[in-house]
Amino acid sequence: MALSLNKPKLDNLTKEIWKSAERLRGKFKAYEYQNVILPIIVIRRLECVLIKWREEKAAEVLSKRPKLTPKELAKLVKGLETSTAPFSNKTNWTLRKVYEEDHALLEENFRAYINGFSKNVDDIIEHFNYRATVGTMVKNNRLAPILNQYKELDLGPDKLSPLEMGYVYEELLRLFSEQSGEEAGDHFTPREVIRLMVEMLEIPIPDRRHISIYDPACGTGGMLSVAKEHLLDRAATPEEKAKVEKYVTVHGQELSPTNYAVCQADLLIKNDQQAEVHFGNSLIPHDPHGKERGDQFPELKWKFDFMLSNPPFGVTWGGKDGYEAEARKLEKTRYQAGMPPINHGELLFLQTMLAKMKPIGQGASRIAIIFNGSPLSNGYCGSAESEIRRWIIENDWLDAIVMLPDQLFYNTGIFTYI
Repeated sequence: MALSLNKPKLDNLTKEIWKSAERLRGKFKAYEYQNVILPIIVIRRLECVLIKWREEKAAEVLSKRPKLTPKELAKLVKGLETSTAPFSNKTNWTLRKVYEEDHALLEENFRAYINGFSKNVDDIIEHFNYRATVGTMVKNNRLAPILNQYKELDLGPDKLSPLEMGYVYEELLRLFSEQSGEEAGDHFTPREVIRLMVEMLEIPIPDRRHISIYDPACGTGGMLSVAKEHLLDRAATPEEKAKVEKYVTVHGQELSPTNYAVCQADLLIKNDQQAEVHFGNSLIPHDPHGKERGDQFPELKWKFDFMLSNPPFGVTWGGKDGYEAEARKLEKTRYQAGMPPINHGELLFLQTMLAKMKPIGQGASRIAIIFNGSPLSNGYCGSAESEIRRWIIENDWLDAIVMLPDQLFYNTGIFTYI
């Protein structure tokens, strides 16, 4: 049975966090709220995991060496943390300790704390560009109130599952988007829709065969997380669950640094060492010397069993705001069916997924993608959109189009389709 969300509880938590964002009004612009709030939530969630790890490790060590002094025990546990834990912090700081120390040293101590994290967490902090934000928080006298707000908030995975935390993250992203007046076309996918997509893809419980799942626009990782969690829910025995954990791997790429950072934090907490998510633009080839990171899963090396995605609607890929020159390098290969209008990149995402299909003789692939109505009907006969649709139908790749109810997505009322 699929895990259901306690939405009233999660909405209350979201509102509590949102109140702290509203306290930034006058000191930060609306579009800057998420730069302050999302990183501190991620740091606190990681901290909750570390505190629990330290407590459990200390108890384990004491059971074997009961005569250790508290100082010896703390030193030993810290050594084990930095050498064996999935992520670590070499300092003894926590948000609470930083806040309770001399406030004249607040910025210095907080920076020492975030600089003490292991490289995999430092990568997350860097993609949030949080060190620069800390300076702005100090300048606007907001570091102390924010630390006070989050120093005790229980965001550990024993209180909030990754699925629940994903809901909170995405509700906050929706609120930030609305507050700043953005209409970016990023629509956060309800978990029920993702489960429907997984069911339609007919992803099996693996039996000694590797199964790969890919999302070229993975956002905060919701599609990939829910796909694997749904398979774990369907697993009837501990043996089947173990097979899902061992043989099902998830792969994704994300262009937004904030979404990528949230996704990586979630994977760290779950300690899913087989997951592979990269930062960059999946629609352009990767050039080590280029200005922008490109596709980290080129089709000459990567083919996937199952793919699912909810790419941003109406994404601009051409013109002065796009990456047309880079995308056109794939015009004769990946995008051979046609290059859609520069303000409708959804069909580039679909062709990117089609390019990574396994041939029939190698097991074949199945794809589920969410569109609004435009890619299904826009364009006159002979236009790029029409030619892409003709190419798909002539190759007999289209199984079904499922119309979803309106008002289903968190921040749009338009009709959507799988």
